[in-house]
Amino acid sequence: MDRQSVFTSRLYGAPSESEDSNTQIRSQLESFILDFRLDNVFIYRDQLRENALLKKYYCDVDIGDLIKFNEEIAHRLVTEPSEIIPLFEAALKRCTHRIVHPHEPNVKLPDHQLLLHSSAEDVSIRNLDSMTISRLVKVPGIVIGASVMSSKATELHIQCRTCDHAQDIHVVGGFSGVTLPRQCGRFRPPNDPTEKCPLDPYFVVHEKSKFVDQQIIKLQEAPDQVPVGELPRHVLISADRYLTNRVVPGSRCTVMGIFSIYQTKGSKNSTGGAVAIRTPYLRAVGIQTDIDQTAKGQAVFSEEEEQEFLELSRRPDLYNIMADCIAPSIYGNRDIKKAILCLLMGGSKKILPDGMKLRGDINVLLLGDPGTAKSQLLKFVEKVAPIAIYTSGKGSSAAGLTASVQRDQSTREFYLEGGAMVLADGGVVCIDEFDKMRDEDRVAIHEAMEQQTISIAKAGITTILNARTSVLAAANPIFGRYDDMKTPGENIDFQTTILSRFDMVFIVKDEHERSKDERIAKHVMGIHMSGRGVEEHVESEIPVDKMRRYISYCRSRCAPRLSDAAAEKLSSHFVAIRRQVHAAELEANTRSSIPITVRQLEAIVRITESLAKLTLSPVATEEHVDEAIRLFLCSTMDAVNQGSNQGSRELNEEVARVEAELKRRLPIGWSTSLATLRREMVEGKGFSEAALNRALMILQRRDTIMFRNQGAQVYRNGA
Repeated sequence: MDRQSVFTSRLYGAPSESEDSNTQIRSQLESFILDFRLDNVFIYRDQLRENALLKKYYCDVDIGDLIKFNEEIAHRLVTEPSEIIPLFEAALKRCTHRIVHPHEPNVKLPDHQLLLHSSAEDVSIRNLDSMTISRLVKVPGIVIGASVMSSKATELHIQCRTCDHAQDIHVVGGFSGVTLPRQCGRFRPPNDPTEKCPLDPYFVVHEKSKFVDQQIIKLQEAPDQVPVGELPRHVLISADRYLTNRVVPGSRCTVMGIFSIYQTKGSKNSTGGAVAIRTPYLRAVGIQTDIDQTAKGQAVFSEEEEQEFLELSRRPDLYNIMADCIAPSIYGNRDIKKAILCLLMGGSKKILPDGMKLRGDINVLLLGDPGTAKSQLLKFVEKVAPIAIYTSGKGSSAAGLTASVQRDQSTREFYLEGGAMVLADGGVVCIDEFDKMRDEDRVAIHEAMEQQTISIAKAGITTILNARTSVLAAANPIFGRYDDMKTPGENIDFQTTILSRFDMVFIVKDEHERSKDERIAKHVMGIHMSGRGVEEHVESEIPVDKMRRYISYCRSRCAPRLSDAAAEKLSSHFVAIRRQVHAAELEANTRSSIPITVRQLEAIVRITESLAKLTLSPVATEEHVDEAIRLFLCSTMDAVNQGSNQGSRELNEEVARVEAELKRRLPIGWSTSLATLRREMVEGKGFSEAALNRALMILQRRDTIMFRNQGAQVYRNGA
């Protein structure tokens, strides 16, 4: 708090009312600090003593306690904070004196700082209007920039150049500067022969001045509180003394502060400028960086809630129930929902003895046909994850995902503003339309996905930011739909470098089966007509809010490790998978487009840990390993094996030659019998039977040829 010393003077006789009331308020505040207790614990008296013995002169007061003690003062503190807070700080100083040095009246104590917190309603940044000016407000948000620490003068010692006359000036106000007196203030007798000092004689003696630390913080609305279609607003916060260096960019916090205004320095081109227009800022009197509250979603759990979660974790069918509660309005896709549940839980992060970090976050890629509800799943994850940011691939640039360098308006120096990956630190980033991103932007995520950091070297800033996020990405294949006739490598447009960073890759196909289509149609009609799907009876079991709390509870309380038997089983299984992939590569004579590397072994370990975390068990057992391997097999291994029946490169080349021969042999509108074709191609030209069958199947799929007479005649279409 900027020092606003209370100046009182007695004039002729009776003390004035204001002085009297100020003294009264101060004594009431002193008795509050010394006498307030909860269950026979004197909270603030003990807190002051502890802080003073540590040479920290501040006291953190809950406004709720002050309301219980004296409602009138608490009301005045909220409505006129700039008057009451200096009185409060003076009272703190006197109380410390009484508590720590009761018998030494002349001990000089430094000024104290009052920190406030309350359980009052939050005011969002866009609701700070003229009615809240110079009141105490509580603003939640996310820090997007924090300046370097600077020193702000509270008392300047100035000296005259010519006659060495010295005086002290108290500096009041937040951002506003201070003006030195134009004339020397030395007292002169009336007939003093020496000439007067010239104008502007004073200079500042820095060694004898008093300074406090100050830091300017830029607070922006949390992304989930911004109305649709609006830009997020931000407000400047001036924090000083014990409130500096509390937050870093990317941390979510709640700031108690006095909503004040300051006059900006007139810019060079505007003459005079509008006099009455001021820029708003918050003078912080309390910053709650609820790191635990943000990263774990209000991690203060009540005992009843913990009991409820423990009972929930003991249910034998919890895994299936939780999977069904993920996007319950979307039909089917059980394995994808289970994978998303693992992603929300996350594995255990490990820091090795040599300082190397192994990530615990799970990344999932959904690759598939349009209309398979990929974006809906992403939107649901954004709602249920404690921290989540949803972006679309086309609108995301590399700087927007990682960090951008901005220039400060007033000081003209560069500073960093975190992008989506930094702001979602400790949560999930959902990236839709992952295939539509430019390659150079996608490369920016490589480091964040494996090393969990973002290193930056631009505009003279070299730094490393934390990005401990899971990535859930959705993409379409190259041709818009998955083409079964081609290998996964031809369907997937991604390089192996990024595919190996995904722990699970799902290929979601829109398959045509009559029974399945009927069930989906019924489900969708049920949702459109009554708002409930046919098979949506589990929806009410665990509501979204409870699920979010349970996920954050598991993430904060549990970090499972593998048991020896599970580790043994995993390693032998990994060797078998590598052998199988190697055999398939030899057979097809091409490298698999989805690699199986050591990263995939770590992926199965992470999935195992997340399954153990779901039931709050500290050790991951063999059952967890079995389910993790099953998930891995039906996702990534399934995607690897998609291309194994596609045949080798030689066969594909032969098929292309047969296609060209068939098109030459059959002009448009002609038809011939299948037996004649087979005799000509296989016996006459020496092509293999498999190549001919495959070429006919491909041409039929493209509607180039048609089969007639139960497949005996081949007819060439006009297409």
